[in-house]
Amino acid sequence: MYNYRKQTPEQKAETLHQRQTRRLPLHEPPHFRLAKGWFLITAATYEHKRYFRTEEEQAWLLRELQKELQIAKIPISSWVVLPNHYHLLVQCQPLSVISAPLRKVHARTARELNRRDELTGRKIWHLFSDRQIRNERHYYTTLNYIHYNPTKHGYVKKPADWVCSSFRWYEKHFGIEWLRDLWRAYPVHDYGKGWDWLS
Repeated sequence: MYNYRKQTPEQKAETLHQRQTRRLPLHEPPHFRLAKGWFLITAATYEHKRYFRTEEEQAWLLRELQKELQIAKIPISSWVVLPNHYHLLVQCQPLSVISAPLRKVHARTARELNRRDELTGRKIWHLFSDRQIRNERHYYTTLNYIHYNPTKHGYVKKPADWVCSSFRWYEKHFGIEWLRDLWRAYPVHDYGKGWDWLS
């Protein structure tokens, strides 16, 4: 939706007309709330500002996410937290159950960041998006995509160097060879192109 702001008035009208025709929300990603299964959840800060700059801030956001999702009984299979967005691979029965925990985390972290910076009312988060996982290949390619994300965005040279990711958990529990085999079997290629904001 960030492209929307760059459109001419005519293009904006056409975009809204197309979304209305398809019965999609006008200014947010559609969420198929009754869908069940595994989902890639992505949330970005407003205008992709880097509010979670340090490892400590990223770890804090991850703890908040893990805490709320655990309360909601939503398993997290893999994760990565970056300075301006995060990705989670979660299992929801149905998808609608994830909205409330994410709202709580986003509200709490926004309040704390605004308090820290002595500001009030500053918008921190944009809406989250979801992609339902279709099959085993999609699941493992998504897992690789999540782990590769810090490298893709230029933060580190290799996924193992990024602290706030599930990569190290997988390395500890399954081994580096398992991860390498997974990478070869389920390559990322252009996964995320067109919807991950830096693609």
